[in-house]
Amino acid sequence: MRIADLGELRGPVLIFGGPYSNLQATQAILAQARGRDIAPERMICTGDVVAYCAEPAETVALIRAAGCAVLAGNCERQLAQNAMDCGCGFDAGTHCDLLSAGWYAHANRSVGADARAWMDGLPDLILFTHAGRRAAVIHGGLSDVSRFVWPVSDVMVFEEEISHIQEVAGHIDLVFAGHSGLMFQRQIGAVDWINAGAIGMPPHDGRVETGFAVLDHGVTFHRLAYDHRGAAAAMREAGLVQGYDRALLSGYWPSEDVLPPVLRRAACANG
Repeated sequence: MRIADLGELRGPVLIFGGPYSNLQATQAILAQARGRDIAPERMICTGDVVAYCAEPAETVALIRAAGCAVLAGNCERQLAQNAMDCGCGFDAGTHCDLLSAGWYAHANRSVGADARAWMDGLPDLILFTHAGRRAAVIHGGLSDVSRFVWPVSDVMVFEEEISHIQEVAGHIDLVFAGHSGLMFQRQIGAVDWINAGAIGMPPHDGRVETGFAVLDHGVTFHRLAYDHRGAAAAMREAGLVQGYDRALLSGYWPSEDVLPPVLRRAACANG
C-alpha cells in the first residue's frame, strides 16, 4: 500500500473526484481553484482521472501539469496494470458493466506508457492535517478500491472502512472518498465521512452541473458549471455514444443498476 502524507495544509482545501476523461470539466475545476486562490498544494483528486468521457490522455496531461495531489482510483490501477476492464465493481452482466466495455476500450487505446507509469506510482491513501483535524483520502474503500459506499449504506460499511484506515494511519477525524459519484456527508461516530463527488459526470439528479468539496471552516459542497455540450460533442466524435454522452446533457446516468433502490429515480419521485 502506498501512503502519501501531505502534512499540515493551511487555508481552504479543494477536494474533487472523477475527472473521468472530461477535459472541459477538468479545465473548469482548475479555474475554480484559481478563482478561489487555492494553490495546487491544497488540491486533492480522489481518483478516476480517466473513465467515461472522450479525452483521457489530455485530461491526464492537464491534471499532471496542474501539480495537485492525486489518489489512485480503480481506473488508474487497472490501466497501470494493462488490465482489460475498468475494475469498477459493477456486477457482471449488468447494464453498467456492459456500458463500461466501450469507454474503457477507448481509454485503453488512448493512454500511453508514460501516463500508465505515472498512474502506477499514485498512492492508495492520502493523509493530511487541517485545523488540528487529521484527514484521510481514499477512493472507494481502503479494503477495496472499487467498493461503493453510498449515503444510505449501512453504518457498518462506514465503520469497517474507518477501522481499516485507522489500522494503517492511526486516529482520523475526516474521511474524503470518491468512486460513487455522489456528493454527501455523513457522521459516523466521531468521524466525518465526506464524498466529494465527481467532476466528470453529473450526480444523477437532473442537473448538468457536477460538483466538488471545499474544506475550510467545515466542509461545503459546490456545483461545477462547465462546457458540458462540448464534452458531449467530443464523446460523440469519439464514437462514445453508449449513453454517458447523453448523461452530460440530461443530468441522469444511462443506467441505475449500480445504485441502491432507494436512490433510483422512481424511489426519489415517490419519496
